[in-house]
Amino acid sequence: MQRFTISLDDTLAAQFDELIAQRGYGNRSEAVRDLIREKLGTASLDSKKAKWCVASVSYVYDHHEHTVTGRVLGLQHDHHDLVITSLHTHLDHDHCLETVVLRGPSAAVTACAQQLIALRGVRHGNIHIVPLAHEPHAHSHPHGHSHGASKSAMGPMGDRHTHYKPIA
Repeated sequence: MQRFTISLDDTLAAQFDELIAQRGYGNRSEAVRDLIREKLGTASLDSKKAKWCVASVSYVYDHHEHTVTGRVLGLQHDHHDLVITSLHTHLDHDHCLETVVLRGPSAAVTACAQQLIALRGVRHGNIHIVPLAHEPHAHSHPHGHSHGASKSAMGPMGDRHTHYKPIA
C-alpha cells in the first residue's frame, strides 16, 4: 500500500470531516479511496475505456397510473438482455420504488437507464454506474454447478463464462 500526504485549508478539512462522519467512514483514508474510485470509474466511462458496466437504476412512480407501469415493464422487457433483476417496493398505497440492475455494454446500459428515469410518470430517478472489466474464463467450479451446462458438457476445463470485475 502506498501513502501520500495532502494539505487542505481548515474550512475544507472541516467539511470533509463532516462528510466522513455523516457517511460513517472510519477514517479519512477510506473516504479518499472511495472518492478516487468514483472519479476513476467516471473517467473510464467518460473516455469510453470501460466497454462494460453494471448499473442500479432507482425510481419512484404512482402504480395507479397504469400507463406508467406498462411503460416501465415494456422498457424492461425490451432490454431483457441487460436487465439482471428488479426489486419492487411499495412505499404507500399509491407509490412504488423500483430498483433495476442492468449489466452489459456501457453505451447500451447507460441508454436504457436514462430511458427508464425519463419515462413520463417516473419520478425521483437515480442512476449509479460502475465500470467493469470482463474476460471469458474456462474453469471448473468447486461448488458443483455449471452455470447452465450439464457436467458432461463441461469437459476437462470446466464451463466457459464471463467474469465481471469493477474497474479501479
